[in-house]
Amino acid sequence: MFHRICMVSDFFFPNMGGVEEHIYNMSQCLLQKGHKVVVMTHSYEDRVGVRYMTNGLKVYYLPIKVFYNQCVLPTMICNIPLIRYVLIRERIEIIHGHSAFSALAHEAMLTGNLMGLKTVFTDHSLFGFADTSAVITNKFIEISLADCNHCICVSYTGKENTVLRAKVDSRRVSVIPNAVDTYSFTPDPTQRSKSHITVVVVSRLVYRKGVDLTAQIIGELCFKYKEVCFLIAGDGPKHWLLEEIRERKGLQDRVTLLGSLQHSQVRNVLVKGDIFLNTSLTEAYCMSIVEAASCGLKVVSTRVGGIPEVLPDDLIYLTEPTVPSLMEGLEKAITDIKNGEVVCPYECNMRIRKYYNWENVAARTELVYNKVSQERYKDLSQRFDGYMTGRVWPFLLVVSLAFIILNLYEVIVPRRNIDIAKDYNYKPERRIKEK
Repeated sequence: MFHRICMVSDFFFPNMGGVEEHIYNMSQCLLQKGHKVVVMTHSYEDRVGVRYMTNGLKVYYLPIKVFYNQCVLPTMICNIPLIRYVLIRERIEIIHGHSAFSALAHEAMLTGNLMGLKTVFTDHSLFGFADTSAVITNKFIEISLADCNHCICVSYTGKENTVLRAKVDSRRVSVIPNAVDTYSFTPDPTQRSKSHITVVVVSRLVYRKGVDLTAQIIGELCFKYKEVCFLIAGDGPKHWLLEEIRERKGLQDRVTLLGSLQHSQVRNVLVKGDIFLNTSLTEAYCMSIVEAASCGLKVVSTRVGGIPEVLPDDLIYLTEPTVPSLMEGLEKAITDIKNGEVVCPYECNMRIRKYYNWENVAARTELVYNKVSQERYKDLSQRFDGYMTGRVWPFLLVVSLAFIILNLYEVIVPRRNIDIAKDYNYKPERRIKEK
């Protein structure tokens, strides 16, 4: 089946992260399968308008300002004219929103639902249930996904979390993990230092990633093992903490802070390390540990969220999110390296290539698209019944206002006055047949 798909999220290139990489790689695979894919996101500084990426991937950088943490202000109605115009111009059939934190994704899904389009949502994160922010976010997700055709989670732990906090029918939730381009993340043992054991950290430097634990570990591990050094890539609000530890302990020659990197540079950092350290406090699926294992590094990670599902036991040392437990895991990895008890890096790469590849992920996502495209269309009363299950009655006013705005723009800017973009066929074998 041929689909016209719009990937929507606040998080996309040039911003860096797991969500951004997931959207890009998924879009490339779907283009290769012959589907039409466009990406919709907000502007990034001077990057506004339509841009084209590899294989003709069209990206709409809408002229919407960032409100907080790379997300737009969640008005739910102010961006309807722009979203409607893009959906009609590209003749979109399926809207695929990414990340529970993305306000733009939820706005596009609401607009698409009211226009009679099918919607799919991928949840990349885990949430709690106790604190105030989690309660508010969970209720917002519940009413946003009430009318979503299908949800995708990147781990079984993530599925359980989404079903519980968003009250989604488990039959409408599929588990499709992330993947990694193992042909880009290849090992190169010649880049490793022969005199030092290098611990690599590649992460956003925020509280959720356990940077406070990393800071404590640096001081203790460098004091205990004189041959250990750290190579840290990433930027964020906690960057100052690592700088302070390095200055206070006098570790300028053993702790290197690289700052923010482009994704194409990450592999060149990973191959210089012997051990990869992940201290996340919560993760639905950690892309960075898969990339590190693909480059042949020993992985030491906290046992949180969906991380235990990602790698087999012989490729990862799982610990509790505490300093003593992480130190124990790192010491085991250091001892194994000193004793020569390491798995061949190239064997690790081949195993990861077998476990996770984007072609398999795209094929499974394609099955979800086929399923939702065959579902029966819901009329307006059925959609209102779905939103009423969230028991947030004021949200019905938002839905009603959005519906009125859509109908108003059918008069102000009718569909017949919107230029339709041409569908290009990117699938190589189909182009050959056409010739």
